[in-house]
Amino acid sequence: MTRIVADISISLDGFVTGPDPGPDSGLGTGGEALHTWAFSDDPEDRRILGEATARSGAVVLGRRLFDVVDGPGGWDETTGYGAREAGTPAFVVVTGAPPASLRLTGLDWTFVTTGLADAVAAARERAGAASAASGSDLDVVLMGGGATIGSALEAGLVDVLSVHLAPVVLGAGTPLFTGGTRHTLVQRGSVATTTATHLTYDVR
Repeated sequence: MTRIVADISISLDGFVTGPDPGPDSGLGTGGEALHTWAFSDDPEDRRILGEATARSGAVVLGRRLFDVVDGPGGWDETTGYGAREAGTPAFVVVTGAPPASLRLTGLDWTFVTTGLADAVAAARERAGAASAASGSDLDVVLMGGGATIGSALEAGLVDVLSVHLAPVVLGAGTPLFTGGTRHTLVQRGSVATTTATHLTYDVR
């Protein structure tokens, strides 16, 4: 069964980027500290990252995050989605219009201009095909940014929320939660390492 998993790193004060993020500034001032765990040699951090990326049949991201990862300081052969862990899944971008050009031409990109629900549906189809090919159940992962994950929660599109709580207070940036509908979560996992506390919730 394909699950929709929202997976994101967040600061102690609730931000998923630092101030002033963008294609030329990445995750903003101090924002890289949110992802220290993903580059850690701690065995539990490696296990969590490896298991998550191995289960990724397709990945959904918003246009602003796409512009960061495809920007000049974005992903490369050593820094990317599970770059040291697994093969690359299909990527589905929610956008008003496809980009005029791509830097990361070696990845499988689909650009959906008809909204988040259609992007998730397209990713579910890609993940289903990948599951059939691999013989195992693979997930659709919503990797962000914060507005994309917040909108998906509001629309009832998320089955699992996976939060990597970084030991940093950013003071400002892009918040993950900005109000809206109350959600009941069921905690399914909590693992603390030296670089993050990894929390997993089922979303009701």
